[in-house]
Amino acid sequence: MGIFRYRSQRQSPEERERAIEEAREALAQADRVLIGAGAGLSTAAGINYGGQRFKDNFEPFIKRYGMTDMYSAGFYPFTTEEGRWAYWAHHATVNNLGMEATPLCRELYDWARERDYFVITTNADGQFEKAGFAPERIFATQGDYAHIQCATGAHGVREDAAEFARIEVDTEGGRRTRIIDATLVPRCEVCGGPMAMHLRCDDTFVQTDEWYASEKRYREFVEGVAEKPTVLLELGVGWNTPVWIRMPFERLSRATKSPLIRMNYDDAFIDPSLSAGISLEGDIAETLPEVPELQVG
Repeated sequence: MGIFRYRSQRQSPEERERAIEEAREALAQADRVLIGAGAGLSTAAGINYGGQRFKDNFEPFIKRYGMTDMYSAGFYPFTTEEGRWAYWAHHATVNNLGMEATPLCRELYDWARERDYFVITTNADGQFEKAGFAPERIFATQGDYAHIQCATGAHGVREDAAEFARIEVDTEGGRRTRIIDATLVPRCEVCGGPMAMHLRCDDTFVQTDEWYASEKRYREFVEGVAEKPTVLLELGVGWNTPVWIRMPFERLSRATKSPLIRMNYDDAFIDPSLSAGISLEGDIAETLPEVPELQVG
């Protein structure tokens, strides 16, 4: 059975102004905040997987493989490991390893750091930690671009920043679409087999001890919502993986009457029966500055 999607209708100026005022009041009283972040936040921060940014960074891959964007390119059926890792080393560099924190994520941290906060995110770009959020207060459910794992899922995860840096040198920063030095192709240190990105795409995804520790800390924070007033701030969460943030945040808000502020570009709809829900449609990069309580200077 598929997931039912609400049909979103654009907010009128009056509805938007009213929602901004409600969000301002909720955030003004927020000593505790649970932030849920999806791909829409990264896009608003400038980490766009398509358009000109994709063309500027991946022109050789576009010409060779006919790729149209970084999301669909992640599923490209490469025929060689040299081609596959030339792409992924560049993807990881462009979207994580070679990036600093975006201004939008820094602004969000400057606001959150004065509060008791926790972050759950499906993003793989490491932006929250780069912006200053404490690693022990982040639960990245889907993995990230800074790690790889045994493709079978049997032999754990390892960091690959140095490995990818060497591949980037070999391919001249993604100007070539194939690794020349085959010894740079990542191999599992245990079984000698192929490696894969540490991203959740099937049941081989490795949930490490640290993954479970992060999940435990997240659940402990959530358990405190019933007793400690908490604002649920949902940013750019769509319908790719709603089971991690969108749906649990609605259930939590309904059960505890905690304010749920949902900011999304075109699908911020909240069922009217959820009395503490506040919907804000539009570009998050433009919406956040409209909520004075999120401004720090």
